[in-house]
Amino acid sequence: MTSPDQTTDKAPHVPVLLRPLLRQCAPISGRWLDGTFGAGGYTKGLIAEGADLVYGVDRDPLAHEMASKWIGDYDGKIELVLGTFGQMDEYAQDLDGVVLDLGVSSMQLDLAERGFSFMKDGPLDMRMSQDGQSAADFVNTADEAEIASVLFHYGEEKQSRKIAKAIVMDRVEKAPFTTTLQLAGLIERILPRKKPGQSHPATRTFQAIRIAINDEFGQLIEGLEAAERALAPGGQLAVVTFHSLEDRVVKRFLQERSSTGGGGSRYAPVMAEKTPAFEKLSKAIGPDADELELNPRARSARLRVARRTSAPAAQVERDGLGLPKPVLARGS
Repeated sequence: MTSPDQTTDKAPHVPVLLRPLLRQCAPISGRWLDGTFGAGGYTKGLIAEGADLVYGVDRDPLAHEMASKWIGDYDGKIELVLGTFGQMDEYAQDLDGVVLDLGVSSMQLDLAERGFSFMKDGPLDMRMSQDGQSAADFVNTADEAEIASVLFHYGEEKQSRKIAKAIVMDRVEKAPFTTTLQLAGLIERILPRKKPGQSHPATRTFQAIRIAINDEFGQLIEGLEAAERALAPGGQLAVVTFHSLEDRVVKRFLQERSSTGGGGSRYAPVMAEKTPAFEKLSKAIGPDADELELNPRARSARLRVARRTSAPAAQVERDGLGLPKPVLARGS
């Protein structure tokens, strides 16, 4: 996977934070699940370090098509699944480890025809599974308020209302949006020119639309909960994120699921005592200088690793944003 800023650096198919991930999870053995298979970089790394079998899950048919050319070299140690990691517990149980590498892959980003990149002209698509609503469908049919909301909440774009207004105006007065550079050009036209070292003006908008049409946050939360159900006691969960919104969701989930509850104060209700489902093994780990030199796209990546305990998997309640929240004690 790559960071969402979509630079022009030539570093395709480089697994981000693979070395620290393998170090944190060592020794590696048994059955693992790579929930974002992509070009297979993490899966290959896991097998090289001792995994007996890796389930490679990806919703993108292209990933499966490309893997068919080399998967035979691994003597049955890779089992591909066309699907989403939010349902991983339906594909495998009692796993020794789960790896999730979030965001958009270099393989997708580098293909102009997939419509993820504002640096290359292509159809305004962005669908990871290649079906359902496209980015063009969204920007050409959603109302101004919905577009602004998506840009603000999923891209943290401060100019979300200005961009949304311009999108609606252009699609009516000029033409519907059909290409990536058409949308990127509009954003470049209405936002201040970027300064040296700043990301492209369209970065946050493209990120937000991609997250929305692929339901990436919904999938992430479902995937974390599914990993809790699929991992065996002692199994490890490793998650690589590429922007603060993703990392915030992972951090909050692991904080809640590694907590014993209890406590409380005179101003807050007491939470139910519980056995933690995870033991956090590390704080967020970023790339070192060597990795940044090899792959500049890794600069925003963060790795979090946790180990599954023997506690039963929880039915997690969610707040108004769809994020996990602690269950409060009732009665007693």
